[in-house]
This record gives sequence, C-alpha cells and structure tokens, in this order.
Amino acid sequence: MQYLKTISDLEALYGTPGTPSLRKVARRMTPLYRKWIMASKLCMLTTVGPEGTDDSPRGDDGPVVLELDAGTLAMPDWRGNNRLDSLRNIIRDGRVSLMFLVPGSNNVVRLNGTAQVTADADLRARFEKKGKLPATVIVIAIDEIYSQCARAMLRAGTWKGLDESQGLPTMGQILAEQTEGEEGGAEYDQAWDGRAAQTMW
Repeated sequence: MQYLKTISDLEALYGTPGTPSLRKVARRMTPLYRKWIMASKLCMLTTVGPEGTDDSPRGDDGPVVLELDAGTLAMPDWRGNNRLDSLRNIIRDGRVSLMFLVPGSNNVVRLNGTAQVTADADLRARFEKKGKLPATVIVIAIDEIYSQCARAMLRAGTWKGLDESQGLPTMGQILAEQTEGEEGGAEYDQAWDGRAAQTMW
C-alpha cells in the first residue's frame, strides 16, 4: 500500500475547496455564531500534547461555554475521572479545537483557538450550581469559528427522533453574515439538501 507524502498529491485528488467553505470563517463571535454556540450543551474538546492528541466530550445542562467577550470563551471543568488529559495538554500546548453540537442539527460549529487553565475564584464562581464549583476553568482565545459540512451527520443519521435545533441560524444565514450578503442566504439553504444528496458519498 502506498501512502500520500505531499500536500500537492493530496490536493490533486480533491480539487479546490468551494468559496463558501472559505468565506464562512469568523475570527470572533458574531451574532449568529453566538446564537449557535450558546444553543450547544455538548461539544468535543480536542487538545494536543507531547504524548499525542486527546478528544474529550464536554457537556452541561445549559450552554457548554460562557462568552467572556467576543474573542474569549470560558468552559468549566466539571468533575470527571481525574485523568486530566485535556488539562495537562493545555498547560503544555495551548492549541485547542472545539466542535459544538445541537441535537437535531446536522451542522457542527468548529472553533479553533488557544487555551489556558485557571483556578480564579471569581471566574469559577460564575459557574456555581447547587453550591458546587468547577475545580478549574478553561479560558479559550478564539482564532477562528466556522461551520462544518453536514454530510457526516447526515450519513450517520445521528439525530433521528431527537431535535432541539428550532430557532438556530441556518448555515446560509451564517455565510451571508460573514460575506455581508454576497453569498449564502435563503437560496443557499434551499439548495443544500439537493447538493448534499448528490455528493453524499
């Protein structure tokens, strides 16, 4: 078996990315990305460290993150198994990715950034629940936010029978927001199902 060794070999097999996939990227929270992320009670936190990568599910009974400002999010580290894989990685290498999910929506919103861990008492107190506080809080500086292609969730039939996505902004609306109306909008959304059906596999 031969493996690809260069980026040019890889790109030759796939071609160029579509313009919308490049233009939907935001560098900080926007009104529509904010609405989407605040609707998410579950995200996947990916970190990297000397031993390799780690991917950890993070969930809450409300928004899984708190917005400190348009460029910064905070995530409480609630009780787990105390392996601390994610936190160890963040302390040694702050690069993180988060994938926000909302039941019923086949879209996923991705955020890349750099993180730090704090035990600041005032910040921990903002997450108080039933007299309990997280041991630490992960503070994430946003580098970029963008929506992921929905085909993977469609292929897997992930949310059959479960839908909490009412009222979320559509990917067409988010693209229109990011391109100041030059791309996206209702036409983009209306055409999506047909586009996806023709390019699912």
